[in-house]
Amino acid sequence: MKEILSVRDMHSGYGSIEVLRGINFSVHEGEILAVVGSNGAGKTTLLRTISGLIPASQGSIAFRGEDISRCSPAQIVARGVSQAPEGRRVFSGMSVEENLRLGAYRRPDKHPDVVDRALEQVYTYFPRLRERRRQLAGTMSGGEQQMCAIGRALMADPHLLIVDELSLGLAPLVVQELLDILAAVHERGCTIVLVEQDVSVALNFSDRAVVMKSGSVVLTGDASSLMGDDEVVRSYLGGE
Repeated sequence: MKEILSVRDMHSGYGSIEVLRGINFSVHEGEILAVVGSNGAGKTTLLRTISGLIPASQGSIAFRGEDISRCSPAQIVARGVSQAPEGRRVFSGMSVEENLRLGAYRRPDKHPDVVDRALEQVYTYFPRLRERRRQLAGTMSGGEQQMCAIGRALMADPHLLIVDELSLGLAPLVVQELLDILAAVHERGCTIVLVEQDVSVALNFSDRAVVMKSGSVVLTGDASSLMGDDEVVRSYLGGE
């Protein structure tokens, strides 16, 4: 299967503090890949490095065959990698629709008609956002803000959508609603990386999984096989 993202011997961190060491994994075009591990495993640092928010100190990150490890975050978004960040990070003093339209800023085709169609597609995925489109994003519930964050990422027309900690602070019914929407996004041809601390959520939704521990990738494999391996769950994922 063709690789859409390839990370090879990648190291990164914050100043003199190295958080990630020798990261190696690939994302195949058209799949859903889970990145799982306990709090502090390095998952969010990994995403920040892929997105260009912090530089890789060593190794390479290739997207669709092009090295993006020295690209700016704006250049990476323009190439087709979009992220819904941990904690949603909506612009609380702006309306829902203003938040969504900001997501189109770096999309390749920004013609008003194209952006309007993209917005309509987001509203199709998230009818609640259509209802709330004039509401200040910061006044919505956590689940609605997560919808807004994902919708904003989709407005960039990504080939690869990265969702960081989808379930954080949300009720199970809301999480399932969001997973159903992501499944619909995936069916339209978008590759998805789901980064999650909740192992059951991530593995039950994904095709393959990358397991991180203490800043390293310790396992990769079929998600259902990893979920069914008691030793794997107990040793690496904090399960009972």
